[in-house]
Amino acid sequence: MKATGAAITLGLRQNIAQFMLLVSVNALVGGTLGQERTVLPLLAGQVFHLDLYTSALTYILAFGLAKAATNYFAGTLSDRYGRKPVLVAGWLIAIPVPLLLILGPSWGWIVAANVILGISQGLTWSTTVMMKMDLVGPSRRGLAMGFNEAAGYLGVAGTALATGYIAANHGLRPGPFLLGAAFIALGLGLSVLFVQETHHHAKVEAANHVSVHAHAVSTLSNRQVFTLTSFRDKSLSSVSQAGLVNNLNDGLAWGLFPILFATAGLSIQRIGTLAAVYPAVWGAGQLITGGLSDRIGRKWLIVGGMITQATALGMIAFGHSFGVWLIAAILLGVGTAMVYPTLLAAIGDVAHPEWRAQSVGIYRLWRDGGFAVGALLSGLLADSFGIPAAVAVIGVLTAASGLVVAARMRGTDHLRPGVPVESSVASPNLLPA
Repeated sequence: MKATGAAITLGLRQNIAQFMLLVSVNALVGGTLGQERTVLPLLAGQVFHLDLYTSALTYILAFGLAKAATNYFAGTLSDRYGRKPVLVAGWLIAIPVPLLLILGPSWGWIVAANVILGISQGLTWSTTVMMKMDLVGPSRRGLAMGFNEAAGYLGVAGTALATGYIAANHGLRPGPFLLGAAFIALGLGLSVLFVQETHHHAKVEAANHVSVHAHAVSTLSNRQVFTLTSFRDKSLSSVSQAGLVNNLNDGLAWGLFPILFATAGLSIQRIGTLAAVYPAVWGAGQLITGGLSDRIGRKWLIVGGMITQATALGMIAFGHSFGVWLIAAILLGVGTAMVYPTLLAAIGDVAHPEWRAQSVGIYRLWRDGGFAVGALLSGLLADSFGIPAAVAVIGVLTAASGLVVAARMRGTDHLRPGVPVESSVASPNLLPA
């Protein structure tokens, strides 16, 4: 779509160079996270001798809380100062992380590294999401989110696999984390030298936005946007709770799956394979599911994805062999791919361009808060009843979340271009008092 004024054009094809650059940058963001997926759960037991699962998962709790809080502020900061400065700041903050992971003499250093990593990820990943939404405009939003999340989680998967190999052949430290240091240096360089500001694209979309109550939706306060996204609007709040539960089970996968597989006698390389397959299928699948949600709608793709994840978690809870766990990891990746870009695109459908960045940040606050909830809940359950029981309980919660979406979420198809507008989040009865 052509935008008016300042020769700014919205659309994937029109902004393909910057879009693909941002895809590459987000792959590096994912790689920075992926350096931990295979190694840290093993480091907790083998190097720091943490016996309780709750204690071992404190690094995921710290990461989740830090990232969730930063997500909330990332949207406001990017609206105030621009997207690029926030992206660059995120990379700068990440610089100490590999050094802390390599040199840390106690578990507290690892937890501190994950607080810093969470802040960095909240700024970098949130900003790449917003920048792609800015560039493509409303008609290809699902496809854009599919590319964004695919790049990030293929980065996670590739790095999890590579660090598993490095750890098996060269030890748990320092080798795996040197890869993370290289990703941070490259991501910072690309962001400083080549990434361009996109905030003006959002302004142009806002100027051309058509809504039943455009005067109302463009002037919400921060409190109103938070309340609307979190509780008041059925679609936005359904998406927010589903995002939280999705990352709750991802926190479980990150922290406990490697320990479960190691307890069953699997080698580090096989553990690395399982740790990589899940985000690899998740990442690659989003190249399909993001665009698919543009064509068939968001709601039932989300519901189906949550039920698929729940099924996979049940297989992991009751399975006892590499083959069963491999199939379950693939299914878990498929289910997450159905959900992840679709949730982001649904937020973009409903939120007005003027406060979309804030709404995305609030959604990501709830979503990445799931890491913290997952670490705490799964750790407590695993300490009390064992890892399989913890996985089974999280599976039930995931299925329940899908049913909430089925019962409560409105379809958002009518809010996308080319579909008649029948209702709007801007309706006065949806706004907080």
